[in-house]
Amino acid sequence: MRLLVLGGTGFVGGTVVREAVQRGHEVTCTARGVTGEPPGGVRHVRLDRDDPGALEPLAGAEFDAVVDVAAGSHPWVAEAVRTLGPRAGHWTYVSTVNVYADTATPGQSPGSELRTPLYDAANTANGDPDAYGRVNVASEDEVRDKLGDRAFVVRPGLITGPGDTMDRFGYWPARFARGGRVLAPDTPEQPIQYIDVRDLAAWIVDAATTGRTGTFDGVGQSMALRDLLEGIAAAVGVPVEMVAVPAKDLERAGVNPWSGPRSLPLWLPPSHYGLASHDARPALEAGLRPRSLHDAALGALEHERALGLDRPRQAGLSPEEERAVLKMLERSS
Repeated sequence: MRLLVLGGTGFVGGTVVREAVQRGHEVTCTARGVTGEPPGGVRHVRLDRDDPGALEPLAGAEFDAVVDVAAGSHPWVAEAVRTLGPRAGHWTYVSTVNVYADTATPGQSPGSELRTPLYDAANTANGDPDAYGRVNVASEDEVRDKLGDRAFVVRPGLITGPGDTMDRFGYWPARFARGGRVLAPDTPEQPIQYIDVRDLAAWIVDAATTGRTGTFDGVGQSMALRDLLEGIAAAVGVPVEMVAVPAKDLERAGVNPWSGPRSLPLWLPPSHYGLASHDARPALEAGLRPRSLHDAALGALEHERALGLDRPRQAGLSPEEERAVLKMLERSS
């Protein structure tokens, strides 16, 4: 199979490239080259998709399949579809669960209500979640409208695994590896779900090979956050004392949910439980095969150790912040 991956050196795109190469496919990737180099044997076309006509060097090429991971820019997607779509046999667009209008209701699926599309917007991947979701709705529409029954649209939620740059899931195996008293949210009702990037990539390559099309949420089964944390701790295997603290006390101590500085990653307010509890059955029936939590946790831990367990993080509490919060809560109890 002749495969083109647009954005083939980043987290998801790079994993797709490696999976396809391992299977013996002929792979071309495009990237600016700032996030690394593709593996040997891959044709690397260096380009910046912000440049007008950036994809023109590939306009005459024919590919059995194209994978586009440009989830933050509708203009990028529109240009790719216009320039490369006529000669592509199969097209995967990696979108996001942020396309859904309702963030609170569990059990949603691809037929659920979407946000209003936002056309012609770019560079939204690290900005407002609403704009990011709306841009992806517009990009999905572009892909389906122009490519019809050749399109495979995948909406992942939380993605973890080797190469993860967001520091959310990885915070927990890294934290448990240090042992001791671990601050955790006491929210037994909160759901969470994730997909390991290696399983997502394998599914994408499978779909390109077999011609699977349609729109799916690329997620594993939903579980209780408490069960996820306990499963990660068990996989890491270092003795810890989990100190579960109610959400109101965490908020009072200045701890933020989900991501970013001074946060407890993966902890969500009830208004966002729906984002972490989509119906995984359609994707599982379509061939997505998530690995065990044990394997996902160990893969994340290996990546964290390679980066350095004590490095500055984009998400989570530093050891000093965690100790200070625990002392503050003890004094107030």
